[in-house]
Order: sequence, then structure tokens, then C-alpha cells
Amino acid sequence: MRLALSTLGTPSLPLADVVALARRFGLDGLELRLHPDTGVHAGLGAADRAAVRRTLCGLPAFCLSGYVRICEPGADGPVVDALRADLRLARDLGADHVRVFPGGTDVAAGARRLAALADEAPDEGPDDGPTVLVETHDALPTGAAVAELLDRAPRAGAIWDLLHPWRHGEAPADTLHRLRDRLHCVQLKDAPSPACTTPVPLGTGAVPLDEARRLLDGYDGWVSLEWERTWYPGIPPVEDVLPGALDWVAGRWPAA
Repeated sequence: MRLALSTLGTPSLPLADVVALARRFGLDGLELRLHPDTGVHAGLGAADRAAVRRTLCGLPAFCLSGYVRICEPGADGPVVDALRADLRLARDLGADHVRVFPGGTDVAAGARRLAALADEAPDEGPDDGPTVLVETHDALPTGAAVAELLDRAPRAGAIWDLLHPWRHGEAPADTLHRLRDRLHCVQLKDAPSPACTTPVPLGTGAVPLDEARRLLDGYDGWVSLEWERTWYPGIPPVEDVLPGALDWVAGRWPAA
């Protein structure tokens, strides 16, 4: 497993400081939140994109966490255009993946939009450009729901947010069974209960992290610590949580 830090956990830090933090803890990469507040977004010009790459200084930005809602109601054009812009940014920054949210339950529309982008480069193989990753989130919170979309979108992959399938009643083993062949990232977090999703230090909440760690034995993809301090500014700094995430990835977790 390779551990990355989501910049959701560092809302007040410039990117250079986030890179320094990641290197201090020996992390393997970053999951960059795309938003004007972070300084990384699809509206950047060529000079600013080059500056972001210099700031990363070789640290992989393995995933750009965008906010395109691939299954939302409405016309296809604006959704496809927004995702195309995020994918172009990913290429410029050397990122392998772009995160999308479901944003709705129109699986047919989501598959159609993903196919439209794939058809723009029909000769490219799956390793020739960034992969779109659909997160278990909002309207499609379970592995079963996301798998239904991925069954119609052969070039897309999945992000397993450990919180959302569990809080919607799906067992971790079932989530992994549905997503295993398409899984590129696991988002690591803990929370007090299915009804209360305020982040808490790993191992102090109710998310079945022990079970998930056992199930993921042998998984060689990315794990991203999603410490959502952007939304919950009162929680401790991410430095307090990173040691637990490193232990979880390394298999030093108590029940692993």
C-alpha cells in the first residue's frame, strides 16, 4: 500500500508546506483537492500549472479530487466539459487519476458521459492517460451502487471511502467484493457512528477499520488519509492522525 494525504486535511497550508509535511512523515503522495482555495484547479494557466509541478518537486499527486458529478441530472455537455478540463489538468500535473462524485442516480447518464470522453481517444490504452475514479459517495454510496456504473464504464475505476458504504449498511467485505477489480484508492477515516460523521482519530470511532485492514491484506494500491479539516476546523491537526494512518497501512494496526 502507498499512503497519501488528502489536502482536505490541510486547508490553511500552502502547497509547499503540505509537500514538506508529506515528506517529513515519509508519505508516498498527495490527493489534491481541486478548488480555488487550494490554488490547484482547472482554471490555472500554463505558468501556474508549471509552478504547481515545481512545488510538488517529484512528490506524486496521484489523484486530483474534483467535484464533477458524473450522474447528476441535466445535459451531458457541461458535465463532460468540466471533467475534460480536470483530466487536462491531471495530464499537465502528472496525476494518474481524477476523482468524481456520483451526484445523482442516473447511471446511464454517467456511463454515457464517461464513454464520450473515452471515445475522444479511441486508440489510447488504459495506461495512456488519467483514469476517472468514482467515489462511493452521495447518491451512490455503496460498492454495489458504484459497481453498477462501472459495469457500463470499462475505463473508469473506484475510490472506496471506508465511511460511506458502512454507514449505509454495506459490509466491508461486500464493498470490496464489488469493487476489487476496479479499486484504485481507499480513503481512510474514522467517525463516531453512522449518524455522526465528524472525523475522529483513527481507531477511536466506529468505522470497521480493523476488518477493512484485514480484507485489504495484499492490496497494492493507494490509501489516502482524508482528514476533513476543511469542513471540520475544530478537529485536531492532521499531524496528530498521520502516525495512526502509517501504522494502519504498514499492518501495525492492533487487530491486523
